[in-house]
Amino acid sequence: MSLESLFARPGDCPLEALLTSTAVVALAEIGDKTQLLAIVLATRFRKPGPIIAGIFAATVANHFLAALVGAQAASILEGQWFRYLVAASFIAMAAWTLIPDKLDEPLDKPARFGAFVTTLIAFFLVEMGDKTQIATVALGARFHTVLTVTMGTTLGMMIANVPAVFLGQELIRRVPMRTVRIIAALMFLAIGLWLFLQTAGLL
Repeated sequence: MSLESLFARPGDCPLEALLTSTAVVALAEIGDKTQLLAIVLATRFRKPGPIIAGIFAATVANHFLAALVGAQAASILEGQWFRYLVAASFIAMAAWTLIPDKLDEPLDKPARFGAFVTTLIAFFLVEMGDKTQIATVALGARFHTVLTVTMGTTLGMMIANVPAVFLGQELIRRVPMRTVRIIAALMFLAIGLWLFLQTAGLL
C-alpha cells in the first residue's frame, strides 16, 4: 500500500471527495439493511451510546478497507477502460439503490456480548457486500484517496444511522423512502454519467 493512495493526489479536490462521499452514502443508507439493523439493535439493547460507537467503529474499519480496495485498483489498473468500468459501477448503483432493502436475519438470539461488541460485529458483517460498501469501493476508485473517502462515507453513515438509533421505526415512517431512494439513485447516475463523459473527452 502506497501513501499516495491514502491522501488526495496533486490536483484533486479533497473537499469534493469528502462532500460527495458523505452525501451519496447518507442518502443510500436511508432504508438500507444496515439502518434497519441499527433500529433492531436500538430496540433490543436500548443503549444508544454503545450502539452508536459500535456503528462508528465498524464503519471506519469496513469502509477504510473498501476505499483502499478501490484506490489500489485505480492505481494498478489506471487506464481509460477502468474509468469506464468505474462509471458503469456508479450507474449500476443507481439502479440498485431503487430496490427496497430488508434485513435478512433478525437478531432474535440471546446476545453473547454487550451492546458495543454485538453492534461492532453485526454491523461489520452485514455491511459486507452491501450497497454502501460497494459505493465506497467505487468512490475510492473515483477519487483515489482512502482517508478522505472513508471520512466522508463514515460521516454519511452516521448522519443516517444516529437518528435511526434514537427514533427507531418512527424514522422509517416519517421519511419518504421512495423519494430518498430516487434522489440517491439520481446522484449515483449523475456521477456515473459525468465520469463517462469526462473519460470520453466530452467534458
